[in-house]
Amino acid sequence: MALLTLADAHLAFGHWPLLDGAAFSLEAGERVALIGRNGAGKSSLMRVLAGTERLDDGRLQMQQGLRSVYVPQEPVFDDAALVFDAVSLGLAEARSLRARYESAHASPSAEMHAELHDLQTRIEALDGWTWEQRVEETLHRLHLDPAARMGALSGGTRKRVALAQALVARPDVLLLDEPTNHLDLDSIEWLQTLLADWGGALLFVSHDRAFIDAVATRIVELDRGVLRSYPGAFSAYEATKARELDAQALADARADKLLAQEEVWVRKGVEARRTRSVGRVVRLQRLREQRAKRREALGQVRLELASGAQSGRIVAELENVSMSYPAEGDKPVADKLIIDCFTTTLLRGDKVGLIGPNGAGKTTLLEIILGRREPTSGRIRRGSNLQVAYFDQMRTALDLNTTLADCISPGGDWIEIAGQRKHVMSYLGDFLFSPDRARAPVHTLSGGERNRLLLARLFALPANVLVLDEPTNDLDIDTLELLEELLQSYAGTVFLVSHDRRFVDNVVTSTIAWEGDPDQGGRPGLWREYEGGIEDWILQRERSRGKLATPAAVQRASAAAPTRGTANQAAPRKLSNKEQRELDALPALVDALEAEQKAIGERLASTVLYTEEPQRVPQLQARFEAIESDLMQALERWEHLGSR
Repeated sequence: MALLTLADAHLAFGHWPLLDGAAFSLEAGERVALIGRNGAGKSSLMRVLAGTERLDDGRLQMQQGLRSVYVPQEPVFDDAALVFDAVSLGLAEARSLRARYESAHASPSAEMHAELHDLQTRIEALDGWTWEQRVEETLHRLHLDPAARMGALSGGTRKRVALAQALVARPDVLLLDEPTNHLDLDSIEWLQTLLADWGGALLFVSHDRAFIDAVATRIVELDRGVLRSYPGAFSAYEATKARELDAQALADARADKLLAQEEVWVRKGVEARRTRSVGRVVRLQRLREQRAKRREALGQVRLELASGAQSGRIVAELENVSMSYPAEGDKPVADKLIIDCFTTTLLRGDKVGLIGPNGAGKTTLLEIILGRREPTSGRIRRGSNLQVAYFDQMRTALDLNTTLADCISPGGDWIEIAGQRKHVMSYLGDFLFSPDRARAPVHTLSGGERNRLLLARLFALPANVLVLDEPTNDLDIDTLELLEELLQSYAGTVFLVSHDRRFVDNVVTSTIAWEGDPDQGGRPGLWREYEGGIEDWILQRERSRGKLATPAAVQRASAAAPTRGTANQAAPRKLSNKEQRELDALPALVDALEAEQKAIGERLASTVLYTEEPQRVPQLQARFEAIESDLMQALERWEHLGSR
C-alpha cells in the first residue's frame, strides 16, 4: 500500500493551473526525483504533500500515523539560535512530551498516573528518552558545530543544519526541495551516499543530473499540470521523453490538420446545415474544445551571447602567486594561507572550472586572476582588452523592486545583441518571459526565474570573459543543456564555479582544483590545474597519488636487490642477435612514442578539440595513458639490455 496518494489534484495561481488532474503515489522505500521546468509548480506540489498548502480540488491520502518532514529550498532559522537547538527542533514532540513527563513525575498524584502511562508509551514510540544523543550523533555525522550561531553560518552549512533537523526526526517520508543548492562537491557526494542508503521513502526536487542518477529509483516529471512517471535512471528518462514528445507532436499535427479541414467545410454554410451532417458539426465542436484545452509544451529559452571585442591571446599569467589573510584579533595565530605558490597561464578561449569546498578561496583566486585583488606575493600579468561579465550566485545585481524590462534595459526599449538591435520585450520573450511578466517587479519571480533573468542581463552585456558563479542553481534541465551548448561554442574565456558535475564536465577544458586538505595529503593553500572536467580531475588525482607512492616501492626493491644478487650471482650473458636488434630499435621507438604523446598532449590542451570533436577526448586521453605505460616498459627494457 502506498504511503501517500494524490488523486485528481487541481491547483492554480491566477489563471495558470499548476496541477491539472495530477495523480501520484509514493511507496515505502522509494526514492523519487521530481523534475520539471521552472515555474511548473514543483515546490507548490511539495508544499501540498507536506501539508503546508491545500489543493483547490482533488484528494491527498496518507497512511495513518505517517511522519513526513519537508526541507524547503531556503530554510529559515533564528539567527541567534545555536546549531544544537536548531537541529533539536526536529524532535520537538519528543522534547515536549519528555518535559511534560518529567514535570508530572516530579509531583505525582492519583489523577496523573494514567497520563504518565500514556506519556511514557508515546515517548517510547518516538524514542524520546535519548533525544539529546540522537541530535549529537547527527551533528557528528554532518560535521556540524553544535555551539555555532545560525547567523554566522554560510548558505551551505545552513542547508546541512536543515538536513540534520529532518534526519534526526527519522521520518517515514523525507521531502527535499533542491537539496544540493549551496552545497560543495564533497557535501553533495556525502548527501548522495546518505540518501542512497536512506531506509524510508524519499521525494526530492533536483536539476543535478549526476545526483539524480546516483540517488533516484524513479523519476516523476511535472509537465503542464500532469505528473508522468519514468522508472530507472535519468538517461532512460531522456530517451523515453524524446519518443513521447515526437509522438505527441505528430498527434497534435494530425488533429490540427483535421480541425483545419473541418473549419473549411463548415464555412461552406449550406452543406453543413443538412440533417445528415449534424454529426460532423458535433465532431467539429469537439475538436475545437480539445484544441482549446490543449496546453502547449513550454517553449525553450533562446540564448544569444554578445561576445564583445576580442581580448589578447593571454588572459592571465600567474607565477608563484600566494595569498594569505592576517590572523583575526590579537591571538598569536599564523596568517591564513589561501593560495600557496600557484602558477598557471590562461589563454583566450579557455573554459576553466574552479572546484573546491566552500571557503577554500575560489572567489579570491578569481578576483586575483581578473585584477580585482592583488596577491600577497608572486607575479601576475594580465591580458589586454578584457571585458568581464559576472554572474553572482547571490543575485546582488538584481534590484527586486524594478521591473524585468528595466533590469535588462534601464530607461530604454532597445538593446544590442551580437551587433543587432532587439526590442527588450522580444529579448525577454527569448528567455520565456511574457510581456505581462516583463512589466512585473523582479521580486515576483521564483528562484529559477530570477536566475534566468540574471542570465538574460548578463548575456546583454558585451563581454569576452564570462565569470559564472553557481549559474546552475534553480535552473531547469532544459535550460541547463542549452546553456551548456552556448558556452561550448562561446569564443571568449569562461571561468565557471559550479558543483553540478555533469554541467562542469560538459563545458570546461581545464580544471583548477583545491587540494589543501591535509587528510588527503595536501598542504594549506595548494591549488593544481588539470586537463578536462571533474571526472578527469578525479582520475588524474588518483593516478598522481599512485605515482607518489612509487619511490618507496622502488627503494624497497633496490634494498632487496643486493640480497637476491649475492644469493644467486651469475656472470653477465652476452646479448643474442635478436636482443641486439631489439636494443638497436629501442631509441627510435622511444622517440616515436614521445612524439606521439606530445602531439596528443597539444591536442588535449587545445580548445578546438573540445568544441569540434568532443567524442574524441576520451579516446585521446586513453591513448595518452597507454603511451605512458609503453614508454615505461621501453625504457626499462632499454636499461636492462644496455646493462648487459
